Amino acid sequence: MINRSSLKIFFAVQNALFLRELSMRFSSGRMGMFWTFFEPFFQIFIFVLIKMVLFGSGESSFDFAVFLALNFTAFNMFKNIVLKSIASFNANKALFLYKQVKPIDTIVARSMVEVFITAIIILIFVFLGFYFNFDMNIKDLTMVAIGFIFLIIFSFSFGLFMAVFTIFIESIPKLIGFFITALMFSSAVFYSLDILPMDLQSLLLYNPLTHFMEMIHGFYFHALNDSLVSYNYILIWTLSLLYSGLWLYVKLEKRIISS
Repeated sequence: MINRSSLKIFFAVQNALFLRELSMRFSSGRMGMFWTFFEPFFQIFIFVLIKMVLFGSGESSFDFAVFLALNFTAFNMFKNIVLKSIASFNANKALFLYKQVKPIDTIVARSMVEVFITAIIILIFVFLGFYFNFDMNIKDLTMVAIGFIFLIIFSFSFGLFMAVFTIFIESIPKLIGFFITALMFSSAVFYSLDILPMDLQSLLLYNPLTHFMEMIHGFYFHALNDSLVSYNYILIWTLSLLYSGLWLYVKLEKRIISS
């Protein structure tokens, strides 16, 4: 019998779970692949149309379509990681009969699938941006990438934390769905904070997602900046959720498996 290290077992499990989740996302008959890639384009089209109807197509200091594409890509990645993570324990319960598969493995795999899909969407947006001559000039690509990486960690941490709580409150997935919809309108997804009154800015900055969005589009567009972003606030929220989620998971892993 070949004894494999824990790390090799983890990667083998992740590879199998990743392919399984990817297959389920793109399975035929549910238009999974079509909606996965159509949704962000539909969102951008709707909000660009609303802007044109309400405010006209006047000059702006940045390309509004690119602004929306960037923000919706980031926000949808957060939304999908969280929602898929919350549902991962129930969806993969049968796999927990295999001792190699831990409940947290399913959250990691689902998160990686969403990151993979997001990367494909970004590549499609980049191709379309250059093809249709949108403003693709990035101020600081490194900081934009770092913003996405930190958002991935934050999303995983929040998803893990809420997934563990579904053991106690089964209605959490429905509540989180409404909560995330509200977050979309309060997270600087389709506007920049600097256009808002100071009092409203202060209120929205309590939302950690607002800081992520301001960071990402602040380092993408030359006309914007990250002056309102608190990196300490981002770090505190991310580490607190990650620590709390992992601590609760370790304490409740047996209960998750048996539930």
